[in-house]
Amino acid sequence: MTKYLTNNFAVINLHKRPSNKSEIVTQMIYGDSFSISKKTRKWLKVKIKEDSYKGYVQNKNFSNFLKPTHKINILKAKVYKFPSKRKKTNEISFGSKIKVIDNKTRFFRFSKGWISKNDVRPISYKEKDPFRRISIFKNIKYKWGGKSFKGIDCSALIQLFLNFNNKFCPRDAKDQVKYFKKNIKLKNIKKNDIIYWKGHVALALSKKKLIHAYGPMKKTLIMGIDQTIKRIDRTAKLKVIGIKRL
Repeated sequence: MTKYLTNNFAVINLHKRPSNKSEIVTQMIYGDSFSISKKTRKWLKVKIKEDSYKGYVQNKNFSNFLKPTHKINILKAKVYKFPSKRKKTNEISFGSKIKVIDNKTRFFRFSKGWISKNDVRPISYKEKDPFRRISIFKNIKYKWGGKSFKGIDCSALIQLFLNFNNKFCPRDAKDQVKYFKKNIKLKNIKKNDIIYWKGHVALALSKKKLIHAYGPMKKTLIMGIDQTIKRIDRTAKLKVIGIKRL
């Protein structure tokens, strides 16, 4: 039986190789679980439970596996030392998962402190529109491999919101475009259709607008669909390779 640990840090980088100079391939946010396949004094080779992504993390004092009860439903939730909005100790990102161990009038307690009940939802919670609040990431900086309010990449933006709604989604755009089977023509595009290029992905907000974490502009932006397709064709010589509907 696979043994899992739980990430109890706000954000932790997964590297391609066991070195801080190596490429960051993804991140774990608070509450993500993982198994270990290789261990040295400084590094762990891990596989993330949620999406089977592999990489190296620094060997830290991770938690034993914690079955979460709630998840963060705002861009960044403040963690407090006490059950009041005094003495903030940390912030954890949208989609992070916690196990509640105590309950006061307006706060839940978990292993790192107290958090406002308004900032979380039960782990089973789902929204009719999984991307309803994706615009909370507007203007968040682009970060290759990023998955949090500190920086995010294009495929993580899609994955985060599907995971929040208890739906599986591969981590990388190249795997997402294969995983989602329903193909749509550009002329029939509508809200929540997902547009793929080689190495890039965006979400349609309407027939005219999309949102994406866009590397060349260094942040998450709302742009016109036609404008973006033309810009990527012009600057990167890339055509749309698929438009998918959930």
